[in-house]
Amino acid sequence: MKEQLEERVASLQVEFDRGNERLKQLEDEADKLRETLLRIAGAVQVLTEELERSDAAADGESAGLP
Repeated sequence: MKEQLEERVASLQVEFDRGNERLKQLEDEADKLRETLLRIAGAVQVLTEELERSDAAADGESAGLP
């Protein structure tokens, strides 16, 4: 009986260690994805602001403003 319990504990410890390693991998992936999304959001913001400036300049030219 004791041997079976020891084997089960060892088996569960292996599963636990694998689960922890996979969790770390997923957390690393999530961090990288957050960084990528942050860079994309920044690029979208810069481009949107540039489009707004371009539209404002075009509106000013069509109204005869320098």
